[in-house]
Amino acid sequence: MRLSRRTASLSLAVAVAVALALTLAYEAVPHARVPAGEHEPADPFGAACRIRVTGSNVTVYCHNPYPEADRVSLHVECARWWDIDTDSSPVEAGPAQTVRLTGRCWKEVGDVWISHRRAS
Repeated sequence: MRLSRRTASLSLAVAVAVALALTLAYEAVPHARVPAGEHEPADPFGAACRIRVTGSNVTVYCHNPYPEADRVSLHVECARWWDIDTDSSPVEAGPAQTVRLTGRCWKEVGDVWISHRRAS
């Protein structure tokens, strides 16, 4: 049985599409580069923080579940260009301790983040 040119080119196009789909599906599969458990830090560190923005006020609670103290700072960036951004002084969150940090803007809050440093 002889295939026409149209059928042959259609078969070739289908074969190329299937090969491409299989290649893309293979690339989407995650490949482990590091054995499990080796990518975790040897000594876990850092307080877990919950941020609440209510209007122009920011309240943060940071709890440190680790044995090493964490010095946390609150950074508030205000939405308006004329509103003053603030950075709090570092507060030490000792082992199994929760600390509260507050900040505010005159108008809307643009962005809030927490920085962490190891206590010396």
